[in-house]
Amino acid sequence: MMAERPCLAFALHPGRTQHVFTPALRSRLDACCVVLDHEPLRRLDDDRAIGLLAQAEILITGWGCPRVDRSTLTRARKLKLIAHSAGSVRHFLDPHLFDLGITLSHAAAANAQPVAEYALAAILFANKRAFCFNRMYGETRARGPELVSLTNAPLGNYRSSVGLIGASRIGRRVIELLRPFDVDILLYDPFVSPDEARTLGVRLETLDALLESAQVVSLHAPSLASTHHMIDARRLALIRDGATLVNTARGALIDQAALEAELRTGRFQAVIDVTDPEIPDPDSPLYDMPNVFLTPHIAGALGTERERLGELTVTEVERWVEGQPLRHVVTPDRFDLIA
Repeated sequence: MMAERPCLAFALHPGRTQHVFTPALRSRLDACCVVLDHEPLRRLDDDRAIGLLAQAEILITGWGCPRVDRSTLTRARKLKLIAHSAGSVRHFLDPHLFDLGITLSHAAAANAQPVAEYALAAILFANKRAFCFNRMYGETRARGPELVSLTNAPLGNYRSSVGLIGASRIGRRVIELLRPFDVDILLYDPFVSPDEARTLGVRLETLDALLESAQVVSLHAPSLASTHHMIDARRLALIRDGATLVNTARGALIDQAALEAELRTGRFQAVIDVTDPEIPDPDSPLYDMPNVFLTPHIAGALGTERERLGELTVTEVERWVEGQPLRHVVTPDRFDLIA
């Protein structure tokens, strides 16, 4: 451990980060650092921020953090570690931090768990056609012939085909969570080799082939220029009748207008947690479509699940103070690839 405790500051939105840093976690920070002010910075250009940043060697950021631009980094002359208590960093951090020798850590691994759990639940429910049964039961208030007929349809999780688009951190966790179930896992990821696919226990497919064959398609790719609208009208038309499309990744991966048009046909179902724009227009048909299960970007850490973010972040700070290697470093080559 360092001879003197390093100085630490927070920059995040308290209203969006409740439950992240519990009293116990704050006590751990107090034990290894000099916390300059437990009240987070909401802006980085006022007198208070300039004074704290001039002293801080560690900056803990999180949801709602102001943009840390080049001028901010220049003023924070002692800064050595930015520990981000969430996932994506490229939207608010200037990559100039790497030129200054600042180490960057993030908590994407902690946020991956609840997203993967949501995706797993969606996949299992989709294969069971639970959303359809719910709607039919609510409409008929009886176990009529239509409902009974659906119970005899070729549905269920046994030997179903689940297609995952992207072997990201979340995608790989979904693969792990699916292992206890009797499902065939298909994967599209151009960066995964056949040998790695065998290790993961999945079957590599082209994107088109996956869309054509999977009973459930779940997206786990980052939002990049190269993945923008990767699921366009042509590819939406490839999805098999009766299948389910799950998106817990980013709305921009799908052409939203084309998605709405395809869903109007009723050919397949969709479980949608992210859209483009982030909040659909009030008159968007997604709110009312019977074959759509729409949620307001809740797959990631909510409520007490957020403590995982704080736990990971505090552990990274402790490791840094003790001179141990960090486990969740963001390197320059990965900076622009994080969702």
